[in-house]
Amino acid sequence: MLVLHHQVLNSASRFVRLILAEYGEEPELREEQPWERRREFLALNPAGTVPVMISEAGAPVVGFTAIAEYLDETRGVLKRDRRLLPEYPLERAEVRRLVDWFLIKMEAEVTRPLVRERVLKGQMPAGQGGGSPDAAALRAARSNVRQHMKYVGWLAGSRNWLAGGRLSYGDLAAGAAISALDYLGEVDWTLEPAAREWFVRLKSRPCFRALLSDRVRGLTPSSHYADLDF
Repeated sequence: MLVLHHQVLNSASRFVRLILAEYGEEPELREEQPWERRREFLALNPAGTVPVMISEAGAPVVGFTAIAEYLDETRGVLKRDRRLLPEYPLERAEVRRLVDWFLIKMEAEVTRPLVRERVLKGQMPAGQGGGSPDAAALRAARSNVRQHMKYVGWLAGSRNWLAGGRLSYGDLAAGAAISALDYLGEVDWTLEPAAREWFVRLKSRPCFRALLSDRVRGLTPSSHYADLDF
């Protein structure tokens, strides 16, 4: 059985969970709090970051890029029209660009600061970065949400799925990041109807069921988080 070390509102972790679910895999989930720097976890990934997946052979596959490529090579190639990474090089390049956009650029500008300030700081000891939210960081991230959602709206309004004609890693990366923000109630869906329509289609897929049942201790999700037609 595959084992996934993850964090509930970590975008990269959610991305990997969506891929696994879309391919019909049910890994054992082990939640990590990276600031704890558990010795056993550091033995798997000295950087102490999630996600880390333990393969069938027992070897760790570290980071969302390596895990996504591994799953494409071991599962995706067998899925034909359900493959999440296209066969053609230029189509693959566009999918990978969007994955980086949502899990690197949007993560740095929006998702990580909002999750850190609103969730993680309340869980972390003061000596490891815990404390009160930084109001300036929250303001900057919330301003950036609007710009990123405009881009999602443009993509969704001009394509069937975000990277092209069919569901891909690009959609799952975007869905992973945006669903974390949606848990926190940080997305105004009235501003981007095309983005909302795309997200409704995505979150209605079976692969999203586990994410929609996620709960963070002490933090109730937005009222529409688990609503498939909000």
